[in-house]
Amino acid sequence: MSLPWWKKAVFYEIYVPSFCDGNNDGIGDIQGIISKLDYLRELGIDGIWLTPFYRSPKVDNGYDISDYFAVDRDYGTMADFERLIAEAHRRGIRVIADLVLNHTSTSHPWFQEARSAKDHPKRDWYIWKDPAGGAPPNNWESFFGGSAWEYDEKTGQYYYHAFSKNQADLNWTNPEVKKAMFAVIDFWQAKGVDGFRFDVINFLKTSGKFPDNPYDEKGEQIHRFDKDQEGILETVREICAECRRRPEPFLVGEVGSEDLQILKRYSGKGLLDAVFNFNLGSMEKFSVKRIFAELKRMEEEYTDEQTPTLFFSSHDMSRHISRFGRPPHEVETAKLIATLMLTARGIPFIYYGDEIGMRDLYLDDVKKMKDVQGIAAYEMAIASGKTEGEALKIANERGRDKSRSPMQWDGSEFAGFSDASPWLPLSDQSVHVEGQRKDPDSLFNHYRRLIRLRKAFPALHAGRYRVLRERDGVIFYIRSHQEEKILVVLNFNGRSVSFPAGDFLSEGSEWLFPGERRRIRPDEPLKLAPFEGVIVKI
Repeated sequence: MSLPWWKKAVFYEIYVPSFCDGNNDGIGDIQGIISKLDYLRELGIDGIWLTPFYRSPKVDNGYDISDYFAVDRDYGTMADFERLIAEAHRRGIRVIADLVLNHTSTSHPWFQEARSAKDHPKRDWYIWKDPAGGAPPNNWESFFGGSAWEYDEKTGQYYYHAFSKNQADLNWTNPEVKKAMFAVIDFWQAKGVDGFRFDVINFLKTSGKFPDNPYDEKGEQIHRFDKDQEGILETVREICAECRRRPEPFLVGEVGSEDLQILKRYSGKGLLDAVFNFNLGSMEKFSVKRIFAELKRMEEEYTDEQTPTLFFSSHDMSRHISRFGRPPHEVETAKLIATLMLTARGIPFIYYGDEIGMRDLYLDDVKKMKDVQGIAAYEMAIASGKTEGEALKIANERGRDKSRSPMQWDGSEFAGFSDASPWLPLSDQSVHVEGQRKDPDSLFNHYRRLIRLRKAFPALHAGRYRVLRERDGVIFYIRSHQEEKILVVLNFNGRSVSFPAGDFLSEGSEWLFPGERRRIRPDEPLKLAPFEGVIVKI
């Protein structure tokens, strides 16, 4: 049986305002993305994930949508978007669009109508509750900090917002809401998108119950009753069925959890094709044991109808080279993570700039911050009595601007991103595409070689694990497909190792990576440099 296209694909996340500025106003846009499609093809990318490009006040950088049927003026026009789809498809690149179904901007006409009067027909499109003794209806906290309830003076009720107060949660128990959102899905599929990345999909409200959330031993709220509620899987199933009225869409969900037991519920037959495996991708500190344990758990607990995702950076977290890098071996570690992502079992997602090793951005002034989460953290820290320096440190830690700095294309003043000062400061400008293209040992060329290898050998994109083990800081696995078997050995140690591969190798085994292809003897141990990965065809 032939695999669905997305099981063979290497995906690339584009944070739209930060990738490339096509009209030189300092903000990345669709024209800029079009201008870099040949770069993506050169890298070997099969699919791009676009973060929200819809009309929005951008309180949360586009995840607060005010018009689902329009392209935001900062990013271009509908004609630009249609051209992007056509040009990407002409190059064999698919496009999946980020879609926010959980909430809208409070500037959306739907919400403006809903808040106009208690008896308005759209009132029930959102979640409204009466005050409880002059206070919010319950103790639920926003994931951006503070209460998840905002009082509306005009109607005397609170509306619910799991995130910013400018992002009002939709009431998915209302069939009219479902119908309206299905129309959005159909509109963009008709425009040619090849699938969707569904934002915070496990937050859709279906239970209608509002008890207080409990707290843990540290006094932090446990979000027991405001996500993953009863009935959510039926709603997700309906959304997926609507999308699959058209052939072969790729449907991937952001399920807000690091618990594999929760994550795995959302994919499989009739559900999402995949979810982002935060159990692996969002680990804060580098740990070989943890990486191996999560790979093993996903292999053991996922069914044949489920496929894990492999990523270590995104627009919501620190870049992995900054998180995992151990001086002076940051680049070597980043290369090893790339080797893991592109050879282990799963769907790889590369975050823009990771292929050249872009570092986290640190902002020295709250006025430079754009992320609502970072700004809220700063304000709460100041309100609690923290000094300016302490509040700024907290804001940089909790904020998400750090991984959103503009893509660095060359060594010019604004890194080739734009001819104008960019919307967010640049990171370390010594790192850029132009310099890495010329260096055969660069991280960029490492990614290119690995992606070509992944496409060339079916075992690396379609194979199951025959072996998956860890020993003394070395993770190794064999993936097989039909008669083809590939051994991958990853040395996460800061010292050279001699890996005894005699139990796995056979006559005719061939060294594939790194370096030139060559035959190796079965009794010949594999020599690995510090932080090196090797790939052998058995």
